[in-house]
This record gives sequence, structure tokens and C-alpha cells, in this order.
Amino acid sequence: MQQAQAFWVTAPGQGEIRPVPLPPAAAGEVLVRTRYTAISRGTELLVFAGRVPEDQRQAMRAPFQDGEFPGPVKYGYLNVGVVETGPPDLAGRTVFCLYPHQTGYVAAATAVLPLPDGVPAQRAVLAGTVETAVNALWDAGPRLGDRACVVGAGMVGCCVARLLAQVPGVQVTLVDVDPAREPVAGALGAAFAHPDEIEGEHEIVVHASATAAGLRRCLDLLAPGGEVLELSWYGSGDVSLPLGGGFHSRRLAIRASQVGVVAASRRSTRSARDRLALALELLRDSAYDSLLDGESSFAELPEVLPRLARRPGLCHLIRYEER
Repeated sequence: MQQAQAFWVTAPGQGEIRPVPLPPAAAGEVLVRTRYTAISRGTELLVFAGRVPEDQRQAMRAPFQDGEFPGPVKYGYLNVGVVETGPPDLAGRTVFCLYPHQTGYVAAATAVLPLPDGVPAQRAVLAGTVETAVNALWDAGPRLGDRACVVGAGMVGCCVARLLAQVPGVQVTLVDVDPAREPVAGALGAAFAHPDEIEGEHEIVVHASATAAGLRRCLDLLAPGGEVLELSWYGSGDVSLPLGGGFHSRRLAIRASQVGVVAASRRSTRSARDRLALALELLRDSAYDSLLDGESSFAELPEVLPRLARRPGLCHLIRYEER
């Protein structure tokens, strides 16, 4: 490959496919032909809508981003492909990389991770999302027998629920307004509830709905002295909260968890690469296939993204090889 095709956000709500020249892979680099990418319905759709706050544009840059917010910008970070040229231990291997939607790319060999045996390429696109969930559990510190709820059954919330369900004795409820998420919750080993149906005090409360209503409900579900782990990113949106009720008397707290840095509890012992490698190992679990809910070809991406922005869903695959 001497040239690739890449998807660019050209303006809020608009995108196009552009040619991108590829340099030859030098020593210590890999040339990768993309097989699948996936769309992050949270951050990526906010980028597509042009809703990255000006003071966060540097902090929200993706590892291989080209261009600047609000656009034109090449953005994305869930990419699985095959190494066509590279070091002998990587040549021919299927790898994950935090690369945007592009038919092929050249990157440092250290930027890619081979898929473990038993992890299919389609499922592996979830590595970046599972990595976010791993970081969240390191932040939350669940303990044996905890009562946990995750409010917001999107990609991130579902991955958090799956990891919590695998902690011995932890009872997990996935909370969402969409009843279609109930079978997904079951596949992930979690109970399901509508926000109006769940009651009780929970030691672990994780918010991932990206709505003010969801965050308010999380405060209601906390045990005294507990904290909401906030995984949602609201972009340029504002959130109002009822902090005049029991928030102070019950000594509640809200704490941010963000995948840009390794959780403080593991920062001295684990690198970001360690965390991503762990996420790939966890994807041997076929339960994550329940999050794959659609597929389109790369050529369709400029039309697909606006449609996805208008309707809820989970992980939408972008296919680069025709069947």
C-alpha cells in the first residue's frame, strides 16, 4: 500500500473519505491493513457533532488524530487489522491499535498489540471500551459481596457491568430506559432495571448514561458515604444536580474516571499498554458479542455516522473487507 483512504469529520455533522499517502514502513514500524473499526457512540459522536469544548481540545486528542477540533479532523481509536510488513514476530498477525477509521496505516510496532488466541477480530474492536471499563474497576475498587449498579447501558456501561459481574459475590444491576437492553444485561450476567424500578442502597454506583437524569438517579441509589463513579463525558453540555437534598447529610460524592491516564490505584504498577493488553485478554469472553449490534462497509461511513447519531445503539462495526 502506498495510499490509504481515511474518514474525516469535515464540519459538525458531516464527514467524507479522503486519500492519505502512506510512507514505507521503516525499521521498528508496521504496515497494517485494516479489517474492522468500530464507532465509539459516546466521545466519537460528540466529536462528529462538533461538541468538544475549546478548553478540552488538547486533552481529548486521540493517539493518532490528524487535524484539529471541530474539524477537519481524523478521529477514532478502535481499529483491528493485519500486519502486512513489520518485525518477524508481528508480520501476518492480527493486531489492535488506537487508530482512526482508515484502510491502512504505518505506525510504530509498539503501538499495536496482537490479538490473543480465541479473540476474533470483530470482538477485538471492543478493546478500547473494555480498557475504559478496566480503568473504572480500578477506580471503583469493588469488594466481595458488594451491591453494584451501572446506570446507562451503552458500550461502556455494558463492559463495566460484565467486569463487575465476574467479581465473586457482587450483585450487578444494569439500569437503562430502553427495555431492549434487558437481554443484553442477561448475556452479561447482570440483572436489568428501568431507572424507576430500582431501589436500595448500593456500595458501587457507576454512571455511564451521559444524561443529567441518569446522574441524579445515581445519587439516589448510593449508600451513605458512597460515591458515584462518573464515566460519562458531556462535551459542551451542562448538567444540573439536586445538591440541596440529602447530598450533604448523607455525605455523598461524585468522582470522575477517565481512560486518558491509568487509575491512580494502579499507576505505579501498570502502564497504559499493560491495561490495553489486559483488556484484550478479557475479550476471550464471548459474552461481549452481545454488544455487536450492526455492521456497515467503510464506504458507507459518511452516511452511517449521521444515522447513528440519531438513534441509540451499542457497537457498530465498520467492515473493510468485503465478504
